[in-house]
Amino acid sequence: MAQAAEAKKRGKAKDTAAATGREDLLRAYRTMLLIRRFEEKAGQLYGMGLIGGFCHLYIGQEAVVVGMQMAIGEGDEVITSYRDHGHMLACGMDPKGVMAELTGRSGGYSRGKGGSMHMFSKEKNFFGGHGIVGAQVSLGTGLAFSNWYRGNDRVSLTYFGEGASNQGQVFESFNIAALMKLPCIYIIENNKYGMGTSVERASASRDLSKNASPWGIPGMQVDGMDVLAVREAAEQAVAHCRAGKGPYLLEVKTYRYRGHSMSDPGKYRTREEVQKMRSERDCIEAARHKLEGLGMEEAEFKQIDDEVKRVVQEAADFAQTSPEPDAKELWTDILVEG
Repeated sequence: MAQAAEAKKRGKAKDTAAATGREDLLRAYRTMLLIRRFEEKAGQLYGMGLIGGFCHLYIGQEAVVVGMQMAIGEGDEVITSYRDHGHMLACGMDPKGVMAELTGRSGGYSRGKGGSMHMFSKEKNFFGGHGIVGAQVSLGTGLAFSNWYRGNDRVSLTYFGEGASNQGQVFESFNIAALMKLPCIYIIENNKYGMGTSVERASASRDLSKNASPWGIPGMQVDGMDVLAVREAAEQAVAHCRAGKGPYLLEVKTYRYRGHSMSDPGKYRTREEVQKMRSERDCIEAARHKLEGLGMEEAEFKQIDDEVKRVVQEAADFAQTSPEPDAKELWTDILVEG
């Protein structure tokens, strides 16, 4: 009797774990799909001349930020570079506000003054995209310092690309973070190419996860096309930081399908290479296949797709109808009096 009861208990626990795993994967799938459709719409609006300046799309890299977000908690902070729309959506920022910022409207997160590369949300602990290559790494280290100073258990997720990984401020940040055991997770989003330059031509290091080893910072390479693999690595890094052991470095190997920015024709790689990644390694399709294996049916996928398309279209409509900033906004947010 006791053995039967114990077996039944284990069976219920297993079913609960399976259901939880399915729900987690389903949420990840939906968020990745939202980012993909949002970025596709942003590309369309840019082509129509409704988005000006620079615009760097996140298409192909969705599993990186979604997997990382699955491992953090309330109060943890995020900072990244200019390829930032996906990070904003993964943090829970309103797609309407993000898209309106892209079109330079007053309903945007920076009231239309930041554009694609510079918007923030204090409410969602998103400390911005930053246009200067590598600049956000020292800022993210500063966020970790503030958590260390306050004595809380929050962590700072600091994203940068493989192109920024050789910037001087990156290594300076590694040094101070290791010296003071700051709770900072450095995430290199290695999508293989900078603006026209492959990582093999730009970096003598062939394993970027070891770039912080001279300072004793542990590192790990991660399959950035697998959202669950990213989550697992992120959980390990978060646990390391929360335990007071100092910073952690993740090299998340991913791939972008579009050019470096909308102005990049991408002639430094072949169409066949891009298509091969799309057809064989796409992170959203991989998650879909996993969900199909867990019994999810086509009607459920269609419902999610329809919902995501509706959200993105509403964001696009809002971004085109929200008024432009008043001229007086030129004189706001430029000075903080002590």
